[in-house]
Amino acid sequence: MLKVCKFGGTSMANAENFGKVKSIITAENERKFVVVSAPGKRDKSDIKITDLLYKCYDDVISIGSCHDTFKLIRDRFTEIVKDLGLNFDIESVLDETEKGIDAEKTTPDFAASRGEYLSARVMAEYLGYTFVDAADLIRFDSNGNLNAVYTDDKIKTKLSGIENVVIPGFYGKDSFGKIKTFSRGGSDVTGSIIAKGVSADLYENWTDVSGFLVCDPRIVPEAQIIDTLSYSELRELSYMGASVLHAEAIFPLITSKIPINIRNTFRPQDKGTMIVPTEHGYNPDKVITGIAGKKNFSVISIEKSLMNNEVGFIRKVLSVVEHYGLCVEHVPSGIDTLSVILSSEELKNGVLDDVVREIRESVAPDYIHVIENVALIATVGHGMARRSGTASKIFTALAEANVNIKMIDQGSSEQNIIIGVAGSDYEKCIRTIYNAFFGA
Repeated sequence: MLKVCKFGGTSMANAENFGKVKSIITAENERKFVVVSAPGKRDKSDIKITDLLYKCYDDVISIGSCHDTFKLIRDRFTEIVKDLGLNFDIESVLDETEKGIDAEKTTPDFAASRGEYLSARVMAEYLGYTFVDAADLIRFDSNGNLNAVYTDDKIKTKLSGIENVVIPGFYGKDSFGKIKTFSRGGSDVTGSIIAKGVSADLYENWTDVSGFLVCDPRIVPEAQIIDTLSYSELRELSYMGASVLHAEAIFPLITSKIPINIRNTFRPQDKGTMIVPTEHGYNPDKVITGIAGKKNFSVISIEKSLMNNEVGFIRKVLSVVEHYGLCVEHVPSGIDTLSVILSSEELKNGVLDDVVREIRESVAPDYIHVIENVALIATVGHGMARRSGTASKIFTALAEANVNIKMIDQGSSEQNIIIGVAGSDYEKCIRTIYNAFFGA
């Protein structure tokens, strides 16, 4: 079984953690391809290397040099190399890196990518593996999107015949030959791309948790670990705030159907969570898989008699929203009602008032009002489609807990039920749903 392993920032935080990573990699010969992130925090007061690198770029733009901030990065990597006992000229690599950051004033991408680059250089030395730069493998097109065909071809060509490889995550090269990064957390995506390119049997994503939890442990400390979830369930939960894995990490794997195993670097004995292409193999007794949510939404509620007979009504409303460049979260509707749910963050500085005014002018509603400070909570699971009474169980539990539901939206796949509640009821709502399905 061929495996691609990606290690997150906490796994790379110091020499001791590098040692844990090496033990995991060398424990199984199948772990041939290793993708690494930049070093994360060593403790709560520490600063992530990537954050320091963004500061380096800001320094270059404002004062022409990143020397002072880069010294913190230099000290971190020289300490790791020293503690690992490596005979590796890290100073020369760091000198070249600092010079490159000082020279690149167009975008912060080159600077931001250097944490992964340096991690991979050190890890390759430590393991005795071949270092292959992600810039030689991953290509973005002129619109900034991944050029999947070119990238797959490069991976097959460059990695063919190499027994063991370390690759930096988070970045590639654009069509002009410049370094371009994914969004934060993009090393997860790099791992997926490599897994697809080498036709891996499994993509292991090693982090600092033992898999996906049913819900946020800050709200429910006793939350159970999800043993298995599907690609589609992952998308639903990630979109609604579950952040163990980058939301886009499954896209490179969809056609090849490669499963992902979320594992804990600090508890390698734990099986973690398996993310699989379909729901096959699920426990038939499992009704829901996970609960996730986000706060700070606004609901524009529109009422108009005979709305359903007015051709183009919804299109006109959404055209106003599009005009302001806003993303629509949900659009629950009835015969004479329509609600448009938007992120409150995008409606600041008078935008909300302008949107409401233009909707009035466009569709002449009988009544329009705005509900602010709304939280959205998604209850997700393939089992809901197979089991009657799931919605009733959710709503009964919330009613008994005195949680007022402001909005309900269920997907056509019957895989999720999304409810809107007051922001002040957010934590209470999640705890209540969790206890209804997983409580004693």
